[in-house]
Amino acid sequence: MTTPLALIFYENLLIGNQLINRLRDLGYRVKPVTDLSELAALAAVEKPLVFVAELAGLADRVCAAVRALRGQADTAHVPVLAIQHRTKKRADKKLAEAARGAGVTLVASQAAFLNQLPQLLEQVLELR
Repeated sequence: MTTPLALIFYENLLIGNQLINRLRDLGYRVKPVTDLSELAALAAVEKPLVFVAELAGLADRVCAAVRALRGQADTAHVPVLAIQHRTKKRADKKLAEAARGAGVTLVASQAAFLNQLPQLLEQVLELR
């Protein structure tokens, strides 16, 4: 049996390293996504259990990549967990709505990700 794969996209190196380490500690293989335009093709080949993405400066590209992921029959089922930074309340709400509209399964704050990652993964995997 192979270990589950998590594809991840991050902009902030510190968050990325923390996330990689936490996922590995939970028994996941981790593969960073460096080109969001290739997410759906990569997911079709790699068959990840989950895609985890940071919603920051490239949030629009993340949303477009998730729409493409959802648009393919062989990748539409992959749960997407998004990390949202705290900015302004109104901007946070609009970004979370846009992400969910694109097909993100669950949006959580950075603090929740680092403190509750096992529970968030369990929740997102149950939803699918």
